[in-house]
Amino acid sequence: MRELLPCMLLLVLAGTVSACLADPGKPVQLGQSFLRLDGPWKFHTGDDPRWAEPGFDDAAWEDVDLYAPPGANDGDSGVSPYTPGWTAKGHPGYQGYAWYRLHTTVLPPAGESLALLGPWAVDSVYQVYAGGKLLGGVGDFSGGTPTAYGFHYPRYFELPPDMAQGGTITLAIRVWLGPWAVARPALALGGAGGIHVAPAIGGQEAISAQYRLQWLRLFEGYVVDVVPALMYFLTALMALCVWRFDRADRVYPWLAVALLCTGIARGNQPFFFWWQIEPVQGFVIVTGILARPCALGAWMMAWHSWFRLDKPVWLPKAVAVLTGVTMAANLLSVPWMYHAAFPQLVASAVGYLALIAHWAFLLSYVLIAFMGIRRHGREAWYALPALLALGSVLFIGELVALGVPGTWFPFGVGLSLTECTGAILCVLLSGLLLRRLWSFAPRRHVTQLEPAS
Repeated sequence: MRELLPCMLLLVLAGTVSACLADPGKPVQLGQSFLRLDGPWKFHTGDDPRWAEPGFDDAAWEDVDLYAPPGANDGDSGVSPYTPGWTAKGHPGYQGYAWYRLHTTVLPPAGESLALLGPWAVDSVYQVYAGGKLLGGVGDFSGGTPTAYGFHYPRYFELPPDMAQGGTITLAIRVWLGPWAVARPALALGGAGGIHVAPAIGGQEAISAQYRLQWLRLFEGYVVDVVPALMYFLTALMALCVWRFDRADRVYPWLAVALLCTGIARGNQPFFFWWQIEPVQGFVIVTGILARPCALGAWMMAWHSWFRLDKPVWLPKAVAVLTGVTMAANLLSVPWMYHAAFPQLVASAVGYLALIAHWAFLLSYVLIAFMGIRRHGREAWYALPALLALGSVLFIGELVALGVPGTWFPFGVGLSLTECTGAILCVLLSGLLLRRLWSFAPRRHVTQLEPAS
């Protein structure tokens, strides 16, 4: 019985707190902690500046719950607790503005002021109002159309002095969803749009601690992209250094280009999500339209040169055409970037074109590997582990379709298969390059011993 008494007291305390939260008119006394504002929030699509005012009547708006089950994450970097957006909550395909409103009464800890922790993940930009006053947000609303950056930006907001000491507070969050999320069915079906991580309110010390923790989690989530990106760049430098001893072989510049493009595509992830510098359009151009197609083409030519293949003679030209087609298809697949709208037939044709080009790259890759191993025998088998590692980097979508897990979450941090195999690839390539460099040593030694004529 003595052991059950603490549990019974905890249950009574939890019931008391739940009862307070259920009644927004009843003050909640906060200790050195914070309270996640899961709602229910009032929600309405559209845009009207009057919706920021505390006196606006939002009784007719729909109720939206931002509660997320413990451990639910974004499926990428491990941001949690993560709840689906409005496209999964009754507004499929909607793109544009929407507002969230919440009325609550909160008391700060003794001798401390209140602060607000912004919603950590929002599609695509947002502004926060408290009592009708703009506190700040994420994104640039100065133009006719908001400019969106990465949407994982923790924000710490100090409440105005008249609200920081507690009382009844009206919060309003203005959100704008860009067309890129709705244009991609996978994102729309997964619940794009609006707030994914509920904001929180509490004492300034507690909110400041949570703010720092969110930045730490964001750093952990994308530092796993920095490591393989740096390895790609260093391996590219190594290939150029080996080229100095074998100027006649074109494999080294091709390897350097392939590694640099792959490193840019990988390294642009943390650059996009850590700093509010690169807009979504810039990220799509750098990563999807330029870096990845160029990496595919350069890798084909690198292995073609590695195995010194001279047949089929049409393969290099085919790789060049496939690279151009992939870049064009990727550009046409994002008509929202140049404010265009394609008929469904055209959009489907562009999608099939990109898919066909990707499969053609896969077949070219298999053909190059097969011909290289067939021609060079045991010597070529040394390159097989690197070929397999690179294949999982370039064709991860096909592996996921076969049931191979694409992402894991050890310690709550997203770790992808391509990050792991990319690091392994760089180690294997470094070994192959060192092996080639070692093979040059006897030739240089012999050349130095030969008498001058």
